[in-house]
Amino acid sequence: MDNMGSDELIANLFRISQTEQKLNKDNIHTEKASNEIHYNIGKNIREVIAKNGGTMPEDLPTPKKSLKELEKEKNKSLNLPDEC
Repeated sequence: MDNMGSDELIANLFRISQTEQKLNKDNIHTEKASNEIHYNIGKNIREVIAKNGGTMPEDLPTPKKSLKELEKEKNKSLNLPDEC
């Protein structure tokens, strides 16, 4: 995976992790509150990326291969069926 792909993956994992922690810490269970927290954390992470001069996710290059293609190649190299 190139650096741009790993940067986007790391940002997404961080966003997911931070959202999950916030939902658990604040004992949030409603869909409306969950959506609001998810949005705000995503916004905060985007602000950090921009502030630090990073590339915004929408400005990253499109991968040459889809996740499905990569999984198929991996399964083939491991002699696994295409759908696991």
